[in-house]
Amino acid sequence: MSDLPSQKPITQSIPVAQPAAPAGAAEMKIPENLKEIEKLMVATARNKASDLHLKMGQKPILRVNTVIHEVGNKVLSADDVKSLIYAIMTDIQRDRFETEHDLDFAYSIPGVGRFRINVFQERGAVAVAMRRVSTSIPSFADLNLPPDVKKITEYEQGLIIVAGPTGSGKSTTLACILDFINATQKAHMVTIEDPIEYLFTDKKSFVNQREIGIDVPDFHQALKHVVRQDPDVILVGEMRDYVSFDAALMASETGHLVFATIHASSAPQCIGRLLDLFPTERQPLIRQSLAFNLKAILCQRLLPASKEGVKMVPAVEVLFNNATAQKLIMNAEDKKLSDLIRASKEEGMQDFNMSLIDLINKGLITKKVALQYSPNPEQLKMNMQGIYLGDDHRILG
Repeated sequence: MSDLPSQKPITQSIPVAQPAAPAGAAEMKIPENLKEIEKLMVATARNKASDLHLKMGQKPILRVNTVIHEVGNKVLSADDVKSLIYAIMTDIQRDRFETEHDLDFAYSIPGVGRFRINVFQERGAVAVAMRRVSTSIPSFADLNLPPDVKKITEYEQGLIIVAGPTGSGKSTTLACILDFINATQKAHMVTIEDPIEYLFTDKKSFVNQREIGIDVPDFHQALKHVVRQDPDVILVGEMRDYVSFDAALMASETGHLVFATIHASSAPQCIGRLLDLFPTERQPLIRQSLAFNLKAILCQRLLPASKEGVKMVPAVEVLFNNATAQKLIMNAEDKKLSDLIRASKEEGMQDFNMSLIDLINKGLITKKVALQYSPNPEQLKMNMQGIYLGDDHRILG
């Protein structure tokens, strides 16, 4: 790890002097009397870093353009880290962290930005990982999402799942979709988040955002009451257990459009992960409900972009739950969903390799990156040469 170039100062030793902005950067309106950790957050924003890390025995660390930089002069002690982060935590948050040893929350500094924060313990000491969240919600074009993804916003009810590993941009994609609905439809939207990342401004729709630990004690209670709040659109966040998925399914069955996330790397795996939340004896009934209420699955991964001005770009697998997909889900033939996706390009579906080919053709990623991230690089090599095997376009009965 190395210091950043001198023309882009990061911070001074703690206590942190308010740093000068990099050349050409927009001037921020910095509040007065900042706490020490807020000064580090200002430095993070000024230098356009994506992440700030604090841990015992290490100087503060920023990640700038995917590169880790050790900054400042002072090595932090366990007490330093604890006092820094405790300064911006509420009493309830401190109590929760000291009980569970893990805490997620969001924090905003007017004129500077919003941060998604995870506080955790490592080797018996407090450690902190902060992600700087854009305060503006990106559009479909900004995210380079497939145009057919917009079809999702036209559904009046059902379940939409956005899947992918941690850090794949699921929250950003959901914010983009919800804000499009917000801008184009008259609806009541309720979000249940842990923590709230993007703040919505009422447009044609009006939005209520509930944060776990602040507005409601837990997901279970929030989901129990959400359908009584007269929503048209519900964001339930991550489906972590059968209770949250049960509530999401029930809401989708009763005329609501429900958005949720899950950790899965493909559409077939997504079905399996959802069913695994339930006891074996309940899975057939859940499978039937899923077949009829699921509307679409988006699985995405973030890839380093090659286009100037674009840092990362999502490769997206898209499944729309048409009649054939319903039949496959009902008959527990989830593995055949991949064949269906490849055979249904005309309906707006695409698998990861099809997405990678499109990103290459648009000059957004290199062939090397595409092959590195492809789930089937040998097939991708043939596809890049215009060669498609029979099962790439097989129509399933």
